[in-house]
Amino acid sequence: MFFHPPRDLATSVFATLPNEFRKADPNNDWARYQPKGGPTRSLLEGPSFDRGGNLWCVDLPNGRIYRITQDGDFHVAAEYDGWPNGLKFHRDGRIFIADYKNGIMEMDPVNGKVRPYLVRASLSPFKGCNDLFFAANGDLYFTDQGLTGLHDPTGRLFRLTARGQLDCLLDNVPSPNGLVMNLAENMIFLAVTRGNCVWRVPLSPDGGVAKVGIYIQLSGGWGGPDGLALDADGRLFIAHVGMGAVWVVDALGEPVYRIRSCAEPHTTNMAFGGTDNKTLFITESGSGSILKAEMDVPGKPMFSHL
Repeated sequence: MFFHPPRDLATSVFATLPNEFRKADPNNDWARYQPKGGPTRSLLEGPSFDRGGNLWCVDLPNGRIYRITQDGDFHVAAEYDGWPNGLKFHRDGRIFIADYKNGIMEMDPVNGKVRPYLVRASLSPFKGCNDLFFAANGDLYFTDQGLTGLHDPTGRLFRLTARGQLDCLLDNVPSPNGLVMNLAENMIFLAVTRGNCVWRVPLSPDGGVAKVGIYIQLSGGWGGPDGLALDADGRLFIAHVGMGAVWVVDALGEPVYRIRSCAEPHTTNMAFGGTDNKTLFITESGSGSILKAEMDVPGKPMFSHL
């Protein structure tokens, strides 16, 4: 072994989705074409905090956006014809959604109205948008995953600049998923689910990418890395679906912690919150739970809170 085993950290349940909200047909279109063994009646993803301290997340097969109070109560903020997969807040309060069925959607958090924002690249529809991230300058990065994998390594990474220019940065990814930028925002960490790894995507001065490589190679689980997050020290948090864990590596890529699910192994994504931004909230889709773990370093502030 190259490294010492990471230290174990425990989780506890912060909130659980009420059973009456798990309404999707187990044989729904989305679940039918996914690898077997995943949640079908609901799938929590895309956790993100608003400025009021409320946690928001998506429920993909039910086409819902939930707002979760600080007491752990779920409220349906929106329900529409889509498969929401990722969610982030803009600095101006708008919600942006990576929708697997429709593309990038925009939501008004006050009235719950969801409308299309970007539904194709030029004239071509997206394969299936998965997750998104706002840089500090307002540029929006998002992944276009679809059903890509090692058999079809054509998943894409896009950037939509604050001026409205759409750039395809990568088009050869076997299942691009979660993404986050490093502290300097000159590089992107990209979860590659079917490759069971995290890519390091340096941004070149001309706006393109160069010398893309593997940053972390994982093993095990029935899925792979899903959502990513970063803390204020530049440590990377990796939600490993099927392993029931969030791996934490330092800025050099050395393992620091394994945060273990106290529920089922479908750890899909996470977000920092709490009064000091040191609590990690994790979506665990098998049980429909939001888990939490107390950390020693706060999360890197998101664009919504800058």
